[in-house]
Amino acid sequence: MNRRDFLAITAGAYKTVGLSSLVWGNDTPIPIIDTHIHLFDTKRPEGVPWPTPKDGPLYQPALPDRYRKIATPLGVVGAIVVEASPWVDDNQWVLDRAAQDKIIVGTVGNLEPGKPDFRRQLERFQQNSLFRGIRYGNLWDRDLAIQLANPGFVADLQVLAQAGLVLDTANPNPALLAAIVRLTEQVPTLRIIIDHLPQMIVPTENAARKTTEAYLQALSQRPQVYVKISEVLRRVDGTVPRQVSYYRERLDELFGLFGEDRLLYGSDWPNSDQRLPFDAGLRLVQTYFMSKGRRVAEKYFWKNSVKAYRWIRRDPSQPA
Repeated sequence: MNRRDFLAITAGAYKTVGLSSLVWGNDTPIPIIDTHIHLFDTKRPEGVPWPTPKDGPLYQPALPDRYRKIATPLGVVGAIVVEASPWVDDNQWVLDRAAQDKIIVGTVGNLEPGKPDFRRQLERFQQNSLFRGIRYGNLWDRDLAIQLANPGFVADLQVLAQAGLVLDTANPNPALLAAIVRLTEQVPTLRIIIDHLPQMIVPTENAARKTTEAYLQALSQRPQVYVKISEVLRRVDGTVPRQVSYYRERLDELFGLFGEDRLLYGSDWPNSDQRLPFDAGLRLVQTYFMSKGRRVAEKYFWKNSVKAYRWIRRDPSQPA
């Protein structure tokens, strides 16, 4: 693609009020599946474990109708809800909210492998076809590396894999990457999704940096491992750069490692609002992936999510 073609395509994509559906010249828009949003209701009687009043504007209800109003004008046709609570009953609460709005095509819950009731709860929630897996990583005081030495924990993840469900991992750092490498060896049939990898701080010390790069290289060789290009934006000296050029080196590195078939779009809404509004984050990754051609952009914005999550099509607007 030459520069003139790219500029024409970009102009088509950002017509009307700054940003609209992902239009590719005169072709049909590319539908977008957002693989990472959170739902919670800060006004419900029992409250929520996250966010807290200290989180400022984030502490307000985040429900499907609010998300739909923000996302659908920008071309989003479906979303996957990722857990934001360690409370077991909140798995059902999210599924109940999802049932009320077809924009939700899947949920990633919160259950603890290795706990006595894990399999019973997994059987309970997987009866709902929207339940696509669980998240376990650097949050809620959990440690994947430690638990991989627990035979019961590993056995439960084997059950998760046998059910065709996924494991999302949260808030990556080098230690978590090392644990994921071990996990792929212990449960090789489990599909694993690394959330927010662009946000990971890579060590600057030479030996630690090379070790981290080795973990990433190892994971890049595991076809069952997917990466969310989410939480791309960073706050630098009190401001958040909007230019793709600021993030390009990191995005190029991840694209070079994991390729066009294993990267997923995720907004991290509404947590993303703490940096910039929804449309700004989407605009940045649109610019980056559109420059690689329509075929690659389609994979990133929806096709790879089908392979990773096997989500449920609920509306004619959603791609098949």
